[in-house]
Amino acid sequence: MDSAEIRRRFLAFFTERGHTEVPSASLILDDPTLLFVNAGMVPFKPYFLGEAVPPYDRATSVQKVVRTLDIEEVGKTTRHASFFQMCGNFSFGDYFKDKAIPLAWELLTMPVAAGGYGLPGDKLWVTVYQGDDEAADLWHEVVG
Repeated sequence: MDSAEIRRRFLAFFTERGHTEVPSASLILDDPTLLFVNAGMVPFKPYFLGEAVPPYDRATSVQKVVRTLDIEEVGKTTRHASFFQMCGNFSFGDYFKDKAIPLAWELLTMPVAAGGYGLPGDKLWVTVYQGDDEAADLWHEVVG
């Protein structure tokens, strides 16, 4: 599966589940805190900060981003890149971890023929942010 197909499946999966597809924003936004867009959620910052009312409850996007923190490492290793795209799904008060976790698992493990990535669940390892017992419990209770 090539990167274009990964992006297509990601957007299709979330739009089929009620998310509005939002095109990638410019790499340069009217945000004095950032030189470039460096994460997929950056175009949605005004909604998360309560500075603007989102025009939708759920969104999905493939955002072009530039990372410069480790720019001197670009080209020296295969894991450092400065320009790439981030797939994201976002909820603006509509759902939280209890819905995001099963959605992520469904996309990853759903068969390719059904529109997912077809990854074998028994080969995946899930990680959660240190101390996030709620997410850890949800992974165990909802996903298994």
